[in-house]
Amino acid sequence: MAISSFFRSLFQSAVRTRPAFPMRERVVQCMGPHGLHRMAYTEWGDPDNQKVVVCVHGFTRNCRDFDMLAQALAKDYRVICPDVVGRGRSDWLNDKDDYTFPLYVSDMVTLIARLGVLHVDWVGTSMGGLIGILLGSEPHSPIRRLVLNDVGPMVPAEALRLIGQYVGRAPTFPTMEAVEAYVREVGASFGNLTDAQWHHLTRYSVKPVDDGYGFVYDPGLGDPFHKMPILLDVGIWDAYDRLRYPVLAIRGAESNVLKPEVWKDMGKRGPKAKLIEFKGMGHAPALMSDDQIKVIRDFLLSQPSKRERSIEP
Repeated sequence: MAISSFFRSLFQSAVRTRPAFPMRERVVQCMGPHGLHRMAYTEWGDPDNQKVVVCVHGFTRNCRDFDMLAQALAKDYRVICPDVVGRGRSDWLNDKDDYTFPLYVSDMVTLIARLGVLHVDWVGTSMGGLIGILLGSEPHSPIRRLVLNDVGPMVPAEALRLIGQYVGRAPTFPTMEAVEAYVREVGASFGNLTDAQWHHLTRYSVKPVDDGYGFVYDPGLGDPFHKMPILLDVGIWDAYDRLRYPVLAIRGAESNVLKPEVWKDMGKRGPKAKLIEFKGMGHAPALMSDDQIKVIRDFLLSQPSKRERSIEP
C-alpha cells in the first residue's frame, strides 16, 4: 500500500504541475492580391476564453518573441501570437510587392474572424503596433485596448533607412553560436536580457538550411526598401487621432524609432495614451522582463472605460 500511495502521489503531482492549456500551433488561410497564403500563429490559454489579446511582432521578428508575455497573460486571456506573412512559420509571398500594411491588416481581420470573438486587446511591437493603429482606426474596429511597443504614428526616415540596410540580405551561419553572436549584436537595443532570453530569441530566429542556419523571414521583405530612396518620415497621425479606446505607449529611452517628441504628443492628442518609458534600451523593449510584463498586464486588466463597457456583447 505504501508503494502504491507513493506512485499515486507522484502521478497526482505531475498532473497538478502540468499546464492546463499548453501552447498550440495553428494556421489560418488568408487571401492576398495574388492568391491564398497561410498565416501561422501560436495560441495560449483557454481556447474557449472570449477574452482575447493579439500580440504582433516587429518587422523581421516572429511570434515566439512573445512566449514569456503570453505565459504571463494566459491565466486571464486567450493569447494569440501570429507570424505576419513572410515571417516565422507563415508562407512567403511570391510577389514581394504584396508585403504591405493593407495585406497585413486584412490578414489580421481574417485571423480575428477565425477566433470567433467580437473584440480583442492588442499588443504590437514596432510593425505590429502600426498594424494595430491602422486596424484600430477603422469604423467598427474589434480592438478595445492597444499597447504600442516603441512605435508611434510617425516613423523617422533615418530609422527606415537603417532597416533597409540589413533587410533583404540573407546571411547564413555555420553554428547556433554564430547565430546568437549576431542576434546579440543586432539586438543590443532590446535591453539587458538574460542568457536564457538570448538563447530563446536565437532559437526561433533561424531554421536549418543547406550550409548552416538562415533566418526565418523572407529576404524579399527588403525589396520595397531597395526600389526607391527613403527621403521622408512616414506619418499616420490621422489614423492615430481616430483611435477612441485606451492606449499604452511604451518607449525605450534610447529609441531611434519612437522619437521623444512624438511619444509625448501621443499622450496629448487622439486617445491621449498612457506613457511609459524604460531606461537602458532602445528599439524595442523585448517585453520579457517582469517589470515590462507587469506594466502591460496591469494596463490590459485595469478597470474598463465607459467606451469599453458600452461595447460589451
